[in-house]
Amino acid sequence: MDKNKINAQVERFKKGFPWLDIVAPATAGNGICVLDEKQQKEAADYFDSAEVAGKCKFVPASGAASRMFKDIFAGMKEDNASSIKLAQNLEKFAFYTPEVFGTEPFEPKATAARLLTEEGLNYGAKPKGVLKFHRYPGEVRTALAEHFVEGQAYMRNADGSVNLVITISPEHKPLFEAALAEIKDEYEARYGVKYNVTFTFQDPETNTVAVDAEGKPFVKDDGSILFRPAGHGALIYNLNELDAELVSIKNIDNVCVERIQPTTYLWKKVLMGKALELRDRIFGYIYALDQIASSEVIPLGYTPILAANLGPQVDVWASDEVQELCNEIEEFLRDELCVEIPEPHDCKDRALSLRAKLDRPIRVCGMVKNEGEPGGGPFIIRAKDGSTSLQILEGAQINPDDPQAVAALKAATHFNPVDLVCCLRDNNGEKFDLLEHVDEETGLISSKSYQGRELKALELPGLWNGSMSDWNTLFVEVPVETFNPVKVVNDLLRPAHQ
Repeated sequence: MDKNKINAQVERFKKGFPWLDIVAPATAGNGICVLDEKQQKEAADYFDSAEVAGKCKFVPASGAASRMFKDIFAGMKEDNASSIKLAQNLEKFAFYTPEVFGTEPFEPKATAARLLTEEGLNYGAKPKGVLKFHRYPGEVRTALAEHFVEGQAYMRNADGSVNLVITISPEHKPLFEAALAEIKDEYEARYGVKYNVTFTFQDPETNTVAVDAEGKPFVKDDGSILFRPAGHGALIYNLNELDAELVSIKNIDNVCVERIQPTTYLWKKVLMGKALELRDRIFGYIYALDQIASSEVIPLGYTPILAANLGPQVDVWASDEVQELCNEIEEFLRDELCVEIPEPHDCKDRALSLRAKLDRPIRVCGMVKNEGEPGGGPFIIRAKDGSTSLQILEGAQINPDDPQAVAALKAATHFNPVDLVCCLRDNNGEKFDLLEHVDEETGLISSKSYQGRELKALELPGLWNGSMSDWNTLFVEVPVETFNPVKVVNDLLRPAHQ
């Protein structure tokens, strides 16, 4: 890494990241859109009929599943509640076979060892995406396979193709390629689609330096400096490489069995329909403002009026027609996206400021009512320039010594299940440079360890947090049935996975 970059990161450890200025939690009717059945159908229908220059399903799937088996690893040495539950219900798991695990009764320590080590399935060293999640008559599906099934249901392109981009660790590529080879041809024939699959890696250049207890670069035993992956925020670089207008993002472990997938399909279409509605409305506003700027033509309803017809002394930007347009845009941004802009200097500054807020990537994020599941939450925040916006915050970004921030956290009603869709092209069909819309002041510093030594790690602004800070954002309430993560192995016993 460049020496100046290392020094800048070390300095960041010293000064930390500023707390975010929370205006209020985003709640139903105040930052979170709640749709009735008619509105759901309208959004889904809009998605089905809208023109889209390419769709892509983007699935973060990096890392081993070691956290999924934390308690089971401990259970290899001493029985615990998780390892006992695993053994007692072993035949209910899709990965169970008598050849590997034998038959009842199942001893917890032996079961844990056969699941996690090379003497059995070696799941402790494999990524979640290739683990067997669900059993069907005559078929067992991995988490990766379920994303293929989902993709054909709601992400087909006009030519019948389904694009999937899956972020993985380089060392896991052979495992993913093998899992892909098992299903690709069969699923293409079954569903009548063509899968275009790309495995992409987090760029090592996005790694960040670790520091020791004294705040100096962490030096390993061999004398080299320790660099660590910078969290899922580094994936904004991968997302920026996509050649698609509409992108669906959902984590690898958030899948369910096929009998309840139609609910997921509906709500994905709803989210994408809302995103495309936003896109088209925003493009209309940008077109109207650009007409004024380039041709001095005032769009009055559907009939443009030449500015010259209003007389040579008229300030086009101050005209009633333009001010009515700006009023409408302001109301749209405020009521739909919780965006307010600082007081403008003059009428032209107002119009150009509004245009700048419109001309950004779009994301529509599903939000689930908080029922105790982990995850960041939706809030309305105020930026340094005085503007407001909708953001997803992690607990570590909320100042525990700020009574207003703590009160906002307690009043929060929803959490982020990482179920979002994005529009990545501007009104001219050109790709946005997503790196220009990252808030570098929203990273995180966390405590980790390396070979028993304590260290501090620097995480880049999260993919759906600060990396998308400067996006036009809409939060939509989605049913909890669409959120079925597998954080620990025994989650696979839940109804959504049986």
